[in-house]
Amino acid sequence: MKGKRRRHEPEFKARVALEALKGIKTIQEIAKEYDIHPVQVSEWKKVMVGGAPELFERGAAVVGQEKAEQEKEQLHATIGKLAGSVDFLKKKCRQLGIPTD
Repeated sequence: MKGKRRRHEPEFKARVALEALKGIKTIQEIAKEYDIHPVQVSEWKKVMVGGAPELFERGAAVVGQEKAEQEKEQLHATIGKLAGSVDFLKKKCRQLGIPTD
């Protein structure tokens, strides 16, 4: 009968992968210390190396997202001003008898 699979927290995986990246201990030593299979340590190390660029891109994405949010707020303010101007002009046109189709 198979045993239940162990689930590891992302923090644990990151700690193990970082230790493997440092290269102070061998993968076999790390696996024995944390009671996991050496192949798993290697996989987590590959994932960390492959995902490293995304960590730095995410910082730029946050800045870009904040910039987009500010621009969105500015555009909403402009739309509000223009809508008010249109309403004012429609009212004046009605007062002067000018058609507004």
